[in-house]
Amino acid sequence: MKFHLFATSAVALALCASQPALADHHEEAAAEAAPALTAPEIEFTEWTLDNGLRVIAIEDDTTATVTTSLWYEVGSKLDPEGRSGFAHLFEHILSRKTLNMPYNMINGLTADVGGTRNASNGTDRTNYYETVPAEYLETMLWTHRERMAFPVVDDDVFETERAVVKEEYRTRVLAPPYGLLSRVVLPEVAYDDLPHRRPGIGSMDDLDAATLDDARAFHQAYYGPDTATLIVAGNFEMDNLRALVDQYFADIPPRANPVDVTITIREDRRTEPRSVTASAPNVPLPLYGTLWQLPGADHPDTAALEVLEAIMSGGENSRFYTALVESGLTVQAGASAGFTEEAGQFSTTAVLSPAVDDPQAVLDTMTAETARMRDELVTSAELAEAKNELISSALRRRETARGRAFELGEALVSTGDPRAADRRLAAIAAVTAEDVQRVAREWLDPQARVDVSYTRGEFDPSTFANPEPMPEFRTLPPAVGEPLAVLPEGERMAPPGPGDAPEVSPPQFVTQELSNGITVIAAQTGEVPIATMTVLFPGGSSSDPRALSGTANLAADLATRGTPTRSASEIAARMESLGAGIGGSARSDGTVYSLTAPVGNMAQAGEIFADVIRNADYPEEEFTRERDRALDAMRIALNEPGSLAGMVMRPVVYGDAPYGSITGGTPESLAAITREDLLAHRETWWHPGAMQIVVSGGISPDEAFALAEDMFGDWTVDAPVPANPDSPAGPDTMARTVVIDMPDAGQAAVLLAGRGPERGTDDYFPLVLANAVLGGGSSGRLFEEVRNNRGLSYGAYSGLGSLRDDPVLQASSQTANETVDEVVDVMLTEFARLGEEPFDEDLLARRRLYLSGGYARGLETSSGFNGTVADLLTLEIDPAEVARYSEHLDAVTAAQASEAAATYFDPSEVTVVVVGNASAFIEELRALRPNVEVIPASELDLFDPQVPANGG
Repeated sequence: MKFHLFATSAVALALCASQPALADHHEEAAAEAAPALTAPEIEFTEWTLDNGLRVIAIEDDTTATVTTSLWYEVGSKLDPEGRSGFAHLFEHILSRKTLNMPYNMINGLTADVGGTRNASNGTDRTNYYETVPAEYLETMLWTHRERMAFPVVDDDVFETERAVVKEEYRTRVLAPPYGLLSRVVLPEVAYDDLPHRRPGIGSMDDLDAATLDDARAFHQAYYGPDTATLIVAGNFEMDNLRALVDQYFADIPPRANPVDVTITIREDRRTEPRSVTASAPNVPLPLYGTLWQLPGADHPDTAALEVLEAIMSGGENSRFYTALVESGLTVQAGASAGFTEEAGQFSTTAVLSPAVDDPQAVLDTMTAETARMRDELVTSAELAEAKNELISSALRRRETARGRAFELGEALVSTGDPRAADRRLAAIAAVTAEDVQRVAREWLDPQARVDVSYTRGEFDPSTFANPEPMPEFRTLPPAVGEPLAVLPEGERMAPPGPGDAPEVSPPQFVTQELSNGITVIAAQTGEVPIATMTVLFPGGSSSDPRALSGTANLAADLATRGTPTRSASEIAARMESLGAGIGGSARSDGTVYSLTAPVGNMAQAGEIFADVIRNADYPEEEFTRERDRALDAMRIALNEPGSLAGMVMRPVVYGDAPYGSITGGTPESLAAITREDLLAHRETWWHPGAMQIVVSGGISPDEAFALAEDMFGDWTVDAPVPANPDSPAGPDTMARTVVIDMPDAGQAAVLLAGRGPERGTDDYFPLVLANAVLGGGSSGRLFEEVRNNRGLSYGAYSGLGSLRDDPVLQASSQTANETVDEVVDVMLTEFARLGEEPFDEDLLARRRLYLSGGYARGLETSSGFNGTVADLLTLEIDPAEVARYSEHLDAVTAAQASEAAATYFDPSEVTVVVVGNASAFIEELRALRPNVEVIPASELDLFDPQVPANGG
């Protein structure tokens, strides 16, 4: 959800008519209006079984995978009285055990064959989904049958998952600076009567009060084939799918004592404004916002409201960005229209700039912009741009069968009709300027608003309490019968094995040089008419002087702020009117800059893309404002434990070597950077002699080459071709234990880091395979031990970074402050175990499939293919390696993997970084790692390569 500003006084409302009109960039681009976009409809087949199970099938023979997803009409709106968060808790519970599947067997059944799985919960639904190689369709349908017909809801799974959800609460609500606002404050003030008023994630009190019998009663009341839709998307044969669905689902009875999932309550329209305040200890910058009630998702006004939202805050050409961000009043500003089946909400929010002493100017401007939507017709250029932005976004989602499945699923659970996904786009295309004004007048009534301020301070729910009493919600019938238990090993039914694998040719790339010698790699990765072009240059953050760290990243980030022939507003207006996205960032070893656009608009968008890359000149006014915004964003990140831990890791692991420079900069270095520094960086490093281009998506290689030739084939410069620094990792640094003391942290971040081997060395793939055993997703040992066995965290993972020289090898988790020492101990123990216990060949075979499957899925989208090839090129690896990943993994022996694990996961060589409330764990951590360095967050100097300790 996006948040923006609001007016908090009647004076602001009275002043709105007198506010000065702000420049409208859309009229400047009207002469170049882009053609209206369309998206191909989603083709699917639908039928319903006698027990009420709805089935939707989306065939796609261009992919080697299949996605199975089960969507239950059970969301947080059905949480019982006193049990907020129950649908979310049950999302966790129903994934775990069944009659024939012991705890978390589902993770192995997907990951071990090269697939992925997860579940999610929202106001209207809970879904469970997997994407696997297509030959495992029957296996996945069997697991869905198990979880629907034979779930085991016992004390073990209930207590473990309740502990995990508490950690998720700390991770997503307490730790982020604006987490309590989005998850707790806004629902309370957005609704009066609907159960949507309660946090979907629940509360600690309600989680503590829940019992196993409550969970069983919830399941019996709501979960069955008659509240579910099965969506299968990918490569399958339709007759076979129908037979399998009948085999695995037709005999499951509907709920024995069903409770109606319909919510009949509707909100009364508000007629008087409200104003509330809220605070939290870790809020870095004040936020102000306004909320209004909206209708449900199937209301005729939703399309016009989406267009209104896009006009107000869709991109850098939007009204809010122009009025609030470009003016320097705010760091962030925008609007969001969100819908559920029963109701929606429209929010405007803004994070104030530290330079603004009095928020009234911000509040007045926001009020004026909202009033303008009611009082004036939007321009034809604004209308066309908003429509193209929304439809282009749909094209991106529809690139894969899985994406189309999710779009249908979300439409179904919020409207009851999967065809609503296509109806939505048709309705958006038909919206008129008069429609936008009408819905603004109808739904953004100043007398129906709720104004919210969110600042630093103690969190006190009484300050934002809704004056309307909390309604009493449903009480469910008690559970009946006895809970099931997992059958003994010898009595369990084995899941069915794989069927025949379809023959699908992976995308093949073609390489060609432009007239000036720039190498272009192109591949057609799909048929959906959306494409991505990525250009690569050397000179990432490792080229930054330490005192000016962040230069390379700012040079990329601010490149769209103007060229000698185009202003920032003209660039934004034109790109957004084309439904195109442009932008880039620095990484350690180079800069990556990308254009994504509908194929029909690639040439027009490419003209601007080429102009930005070749001629970005960083106008002083734009530079100053955007650098200040980067500083403000840094202040926000410094208040989030996980973000801060990642920043600290760089200078701790790499010292004063080039890689020790923090890519996004530090408060001190950002303040020191000048416009001339950015120009010098671009003119040195953005060089056609060092440039490489990758193009993929629904575009043929021939079209891609012609496009690249028109954009860059004539680009030459006289300056010498730059080269990246040698040995950017520098010499090894000593292992350390560094604690950043953040007393107000709602949760602690734990990070273990060391150095790993480069891509192309003999140790690389053995370590990749060993790491997959340790921290590869939800079936890795870290996840299993930290989350599943102990409930200490929402997740724990490890990975090997992508750097030319000594890439960082790290493991990370977040946990309660009080359990930091236990998490560190578990992670160090698993590091040691990895190098001491020989690997089983069967385990490594499963991990190979896990890695290969994830890699292949990444190549199915234009951005995924581009990202993978761009990574190889940045590492100076032959791009032909894009097709050899599985081959390299298959060549790794158990002995090689064990040797790599022992070398690189040695606990004595690992640096530990913890960001959290040190008083809760410091003595216990010292018992594990005696030489702990404690640095108060308020005294941290990220500029210093040694990150010196200021305390014991």
